[in-house]
Amino acid sequence: MNARTDHAALIKTEAKRLGFISCGISKAGFLAEEAPRLESWLKGQMQGSMTYMERNFDKRLDPTKLVPGAKSVVSLLYNYFPSQEQETGTYKISKYAYGEDYHYVIKDKLKDLMTTIRDQIGAVEGRVFVDSAPILEKAWAAKSGLGWVGKHSNLLSKQVGSFFFIAELIIDLDLAEDGLATDHCGSCTACIDACPTEAIIGPYVVDGNKCISHLTIELKDQIPNAFSGALDDWMFGCDVCQDVCPWNRFSQAHNEPLFQPNAELLQYSKAQWAELTEEVFHEIFKKSAVQRAGYSGLIQTIKFLKD
Repeated sequence: MNARTDHAALIKTEAKRLGFISCGISKAGFLAEEAPRLESWLKGQMQGSMTYMERNFDKRLDPTKLVPGAKSVVSLLYNYFPSQEQETGTYKISKYAYGEDYHYVIKDKLKDLMTTIRDQIGAVEGRVFVDSAPILEKAWAAKSGLGWVGKHSNLLSKQVGSFFFIAELIIDLDLAEDGLATDHCGSCTACIDACPTEAIIGPYVVDGNKCISHLTIELKDQIPNAFSGALDDWMFGCDVCQDVCPWNRFSQAHNEPLFQPNAELLQYSKAQWAELTEEVFHEIFKKSAVQRAGYSGLIQTIKFLKD
């Protein structure tokens, strides 16, 4: 009997029961290969207004500094690919924001998973994370065998594409590790060629200053006029680099009720979005990640798209 293997199998079985589409495990430690990449990206000022990326450099690269005593990183994927998408010819939001804010939906599932681990294995200490701490989530997911980081800098899986959220448990339990996934982008440059603002400045390098997701979500100032006519009608986020990726032909619709969109979100025309009231905004985007931009932020972007 191998406790490391048995405990890993138990966690993966429970993760599947909770609705996660994949679960992989790696040993907690310093991400030596990622350090120079992150340093170069930051030195190039490619974080845009995301100044939080400049903080906690050491913790970002080593989860044992974030969770003392950590031995394993359990990476999990949760599908958000919708069965229905917005009407064509309207202002668009990224598919990940169609339903309720993923932070809360997935964190509840992670807490359930931690409870089961403690019930079945014993006193296990650690923390759960959903895009909520200085963790290089895509690097850990790749290290855990769940996929590879594509040329658009998103995690890709041969089985399910890239329309999924990444979450982690960082725990003090020693677990059997999974092998590193290999890169299957090959010579394809579909994402680089399709990016409306040319934000993918080279394979595996995204300049946040040009990224539509950054411009419409993270940037709190007015979108620079240099991007006038270049945002491809995206009012919150952007899915272009994922939509054109050949691996996403394997994406299948999620079955999470909390990710189902408000019907008006799918049907609204440009004229209706332009006349959006604050009251209706809160109705359509109740508990949605779009609340991050707020009503005023979304309207500011819509006005920019109209002009």
